This record gives sequence, structure tokens and C-alpha cells, in this order.
Amino acid sequence: MDVPFWFFITVVAVIGVKLARPPLWLVLVLLIGGYLLAGSFLDPAIETGTESGVQITNP
Repeated sequence: MDVPFWFFITVVAVIGVKLARPPLWLVLVLLIGGYLLAGSFLDPAIETGTESGVQITNP
């Protein structure tokens, strides 16, 4: 069964919010902050860190 990645992330996010019950402002800050960081000068550092983390977990 092939599930789109965006659908999987949405399901995980909904379950996480229901179980952890973080405040709405925290969820919004993390979403907006992540969106803004993705287009900033920190993007290459975030990309490199993400790739090295995947290499560590998937040897």
C-alpha cells in the first residue's frame, strides 16, 4: 500500500496533538518557525544535519 508522505505526516501530527495536548500557540510557533527557517540562510545547515541524521539511523 502506498501512502502519500503528506498524509502520513498529517496523521502523525493529529495523533501527537491529541495525545500530548500542547497549547495551540506552541503548535503555531513551531509550524511558522519551521516554514521561515526552511527559506532562510540556515537552510543549508538544516539540510546537512537532516541528511547526516538519516545516515546515522540508516547505516
